Amino acid sequence: MDASSGRDSGHLMLITPDRVFYAGLLGRPRQRCSGAFHVYVALTGNLRLTSEGGETCEGELLVVQPNRQHTIESDYRTVVVVTVEPESVPPGTLDRLANGLAKDAAASAHRVRTAYAELRQRPLSGEVNSAGFDRLCFGQALPQRTLDPRVVKAIALINRFSGEPATAESCAAAVGLSTSRFLHLFKDETDISFRSFRAWKRARHLLHFANQDLNLAHLAQDIGYPDSTHFSHSIRRFYGLKPRAIFSGSRDLAIYRSGETQADLAVAR
Repeated sequence: MDASSGRDSGHLMLITPDRVFYAGLLGRPRQRCSGAFHVYVALTGNLRLTSEGGETCEGELLVVQPNRQHTIESDYRTVVVVTVEPESVPPGTLDRLANGLAKDAAASAHRVRTAYAELRQRPLSGEVNSAGFDRLCFGQALPQRTLDPRVVKAIALINRFSGEPATAESCAAAVGLSTSRFLHLFKDETDISFRSFRAWKRARHLLHFANQDLNLAHLAQDIGYPDSTHFSHSIRRFYGLKPRAIFSGSRDLAIYRSGETQADLAVAR
């Protein structure tokens, strides 16, 4: 487990390859459209969620499925957000999880707040796998999705943020398929297009650096964005905030990182 330093604000983020636990400032985001499944939990008061169609709901725990445009507001500046990457679990798992969390929202919110208290109090050492993360936050381990090994390898190439960015052509060549066949396979396996998947993973990788004092133009280039404008637009679309606002609000955030994915191992073979 690797931890980045942060002042004792109570703000923390645990990042694993397939999960994120965030307790920190919500900010004042515009509409956002994340590629992950989101569980928002209020530490105090309630949350208000407005969906793309204008429907609004309120509660101490609210759930948003991946790739759904929404706006979230909170009575309190700090919230807890738990995310699950959709390709890591079998189809239908996130619908069942959402229904289970909503069925007893008070108990589900209490469990997530308890998880937050535990993460604050005990040193984070060793590796945190998805099953352990899920039991901490949801009271059960979610089933693991088994992807085609060729897609697993392509995901590893997408998540390798050094050197030339992965393209559909380069991934297809690496797994011995034509580009068109690879794109069909990728979408069949992950339920999302290669381009959309890559865009989200690129934006997600930003989280690893959120509490650092970096040149954002250089960071954008390092993680594969063609220019600063593309970087800013993409981050605002996924997070509802400008990159500079994310970094400004994360200065006292302690960041912990854990784990290698099956994909990480596949790329080395």
